[in-house]
Amino acid sequence: MDSCGLTDHRGWPPNSLNVSPPGGGGGGGVSSSHRKRRTLLAPDMNLSLDHSEGSLLSDDFLDTPDDLDINIDDIDTPDETDSLEFITNGNELEWEDDTPVASAKAGPCDGSGDVDEEGNTNNGRLWRTVIIGEQEHRIDMQVIRPYVRVITHGGYYGEGLNAIIVFSACYLPDSSCPDYHYIMENLFLYVVSSLEMLVAEDYLIIYMNGATPRSKMPGISWLKKCYQMIDRRLRKNLKSLVIAHPTWFIRTVLAISRPFISVKFMNKIQYVHSLDELAEIVPMEHVHVPECVVQFDEERIKARKERMEQESRQQEQQAVQEETVKKSVRPKSMIVDKGL
Repeated sequence: MDSCGLTDHRGWPPNSLNVSPPGGGGGGGVSSSHRKRRTLLAPDMNLSLDHSEGSLLSDDFLDTPDDLDINIDDIDTPDETDSLEFITNGNELEWEDDTPVASAKAGPCDGSGDVDEEGNTNNGRLWRTVIIGEQEHRIDMQVIRPYVRVITHGGYYGEGLNAIIVFSACYLPDSSCPDYHYIMENLFLYVVSSLEMLVAEDYLIIYMNGATPRSKMPGISWLKKCYQMIDRRLRKNLKSLVIAHPTWFIRTVLAISRPFISVKFMNKIQYVHSLDELAEIVPMEHVHVPECVVQFDEERIKARKERMEQESRQQEQQAVQEETVKKSVRPKSMIVDKGL
């Protein structure tokens, strides 16, 4: 039994189970220095695949001992909330996803930095993953951060969740800025994805066109792409497109866009020339109107009043002149009558 290591006290790892009482006392006169230990030995195992005695496939090996009573209900199993952590030499396991992801074209000095759980990359970019038309897209939120106010939620109108979506063109990037096309491509994805999140039922869009210079006006190709990417549900649920402070340029763009825009959509377009007219159509309690649009509206109202006052003065002057002409002509006709 010495070969079994029952009395060996060298610093080897224990390979037996101590069944003696804690005090070392036990029956049979066994001293504390020679505590009884029960060694658990594995049975001899035959690795052959035949049905001979001791084989893995033998009946004796497959039988379950009678004294082995296992209650499945008493076994602790991990919950759904438990997390299993696998540690291999201090390195965490990482899974790579081979699913192709459609994203906007890489911007200058962008690189292909790794993306963490919050969407940040090694190069300081912040990405958002959205699904548009059952396809996954990535939006560069860092590059469009100055322009996200271009689309806002303006509350609801009527009964139910009829949303009011405000599109402020004055917040669009200038066409002369660097990386303009890259910014507009990511901004386009942001606008379409935001529209799908904000709209639950019917909705209307207010297009704030006032105070927007020509260099910030979106091109026809960008508008066409937005229209084509909008889900059919959103096109159907759109009840009205109200354009505030329309200019001849925006009217021309819409006229040119007729070939790829349906007649039903064109019939939903309304024009209003002031915020007061807009308030008659849409409740303005929660509609965010940019300050530059408010100033633009006030200047237009002031200019309209001055123009109306000037036209009124001109009409008065013209009326006075006509009256003067009538008075000057009447005596001459009377003189002619007297001469006859």
